[in-house]
Order: sequence, then C-alpha cells, then structure tokens
Amino acid sequence: MSWSPCPDPTLGDSASVDAVETVIVPRAVDLGEMTVRRSLPTRQRQMVGPFIFFDQMGPAEFLTDQGIDVRPHPHVNLATVTYLLEGEILHRDSLGTEQAIRPGAVNWMKAGTGIVHSERTSDALKQTGQRLFGLQTWVALPEAEEETAPAFHHHGVDDIPTITDGALSLRLIAGEMQGVRSPLKTASETLYADFSLERGGRFQIEASHEERALYILSGSLSVEGIQHGNATLLILRSGAPVEVKATESTRFMVFGGEPMEGPRYIWWNFVSSRLERIEQAKEEWRQGRFDTVPGDEEDFIPLPEDKTKPRKAIGGRAFD
Repeated sequence: MSWSPCPDPTLGDSASVDAVETVIVPRAVDLGEMTVRRSLPTRQRQMVGPFIFFDQMGPAEFLTDQGIDVRPHPHVNLATVTYLLEGEILHRDSLGTEQAIRPGAVNWMKAGTGIVHSERTSDALKQTGQRLFGLQTWVALPEAEEETAPAFHHHGVDDIPTITDGALSLRLIAGEMQGVRSPLKTASETLYADFSLERGGRFQIEASHEERALYILSGSLSVEGIQHGNATLLILRSGAPVEVKATESTRFMVFGGEPMEGPRYIWWNFVSSRLERIEQAKEEWRQGRFDTVPGDEEDFIPLPEDKTKPRKAIGGRAFD
C-alpha cells in the first residue's frame, strides 16, 4: 500500500534502557480521511530484520460514500504484508488478483520483478460506511529473491495459528514462536505476531531472532519498570529475552527477523539492494511499461516529481 500524500517522517523521540535499544514515537500525518503513523523508516532506525516500512492506518471512521482510494501504483524487489484489525480493503493487482482483505487474514504480495496494485473501499461498503484500522508493512527480499516472479498469497483468518493462555492471546502472522509456525512462507527468516495481553499479564519475548521490535497498538506495557503507551515502537536489544507486563488491556505487535545481507535503498514505492534498479523502475513507470491492473486500468498514481535521492536503509547491523 502506498499512502502517497504522506511524507516520510524522519523525526521522532528516542530513548534507551537496558532491554530497549530505542523508543520511537512515529509522526502522525493527517491524510484527511484518516491518520497514518509511520514508524519505519525513521532517522533513529531504518530497518528491523527484513522490515523496512511500518505504517499504522487509522483507526478511522468512514461515513456513507466515503472510503480509501489508493490508485494503482508499482513496487519492485520487496514484499508487502497487509494486516487489518477492523474494516475491509479491496485489493486488486496486475496478476489479476481481486481479494477482499478482512481482519485477521494475512496478505503477502511479493513484488519481485515488478507488480502494480490498488486498494480501495468497495462500492458496497461505501453505502454503509465502516471503521478501518490496520497495519501496512514492507519487507525487503534477499538479493537472490529480488528479481523472482511476482506473487500474491492470501491466508484466511482461520488459517493463522492462535495461542491462548490465561491473560495472553497470540496470533502468529509469520515465522515461529512458542513452538508454533505460521503457514505464511516468507523469503527470509521473519517474525510477525499479533498479541493481546490482559491487565497484569506478562509475556517473555524470546531472543530467537537477531533483530526484534514491539509496536503498541492500544493500551500500555511496562518493560523493566518503564511504561510505554500506544502508538510507540520499541526496538529491543538483541541477544536476550525481554519480559513485558500489561499495565492495562493491551494489543501489540512483535516483528523482526534476520537482517538482510546488505543495505537496501528505498524511494517512493521501490526498494532494492541496487540503486540502478530503482532508477530503472522509475523509468519503467514513467514510460508505462508495468503491467496494468485488470478492472482498474485507467487510473494510476504518477511518478512523484520529488528530486530526493533514494535513501540507504539498514537495521542494527553495520555495513561498510
């Protein structure tokens, strides 16, 4: 998903404690129909494992005749993961996919050599209105996977493993945790999980992945006696488990994985290990050489006139 009116916020508050390497408060940008909060990339941190982009959309209330209208736009060399907590989005792409995305389902779109997609509110939902709340994330692909064929994979809500244990409820979107593995096949070792923890509940996040982060959607968590509220990203220190305690009923995401073998470059909707690939993608979109979206061929988002150069993005690992 590309929220084109939203600038790349590079400001945020940061702090550091033993278990938490960095605290990032995302910049909230009002797009009119909804507020978007971007946690990655920021000045404090550009990537966590393969994750290079992390947006919270909403929550937003759409009245009748209202909805989102993200016109067809391209991606290369990355994969998107759309995960909704409330509402519905109609996804269409240049592979011919037409999929209603609903809460709890997992939607993995691998751009590879290039894909175009649109995301809109269906005509039926515009007649009734809806509340929309969700997350849009991008993950970089390993170099060997960047130029593979594009693909779209949908896993329904009943396909996603759920663990319930006392105060804890966990839905595993990607990767492995607590001895359970998600059916989503990612291109590299990836962790992505949706947690609900009742007040007073505790959970220990394992140190099984080199890079990990925690994003609070609602409520508040205590980590080493320091309380963190909603819409906050915590970058966890690697190499040790981290225990969190819910000081009220809280919903949060845990994500990360193994970092890429080198830095990635990001510009608009394009991510690649190679600067020249981004320049190629710009020209292909400018010249109309990407495939179109069946049923959505006439509309598209033009290439931005922004003259800024692609930014280099890395995680906690240092690269020359």
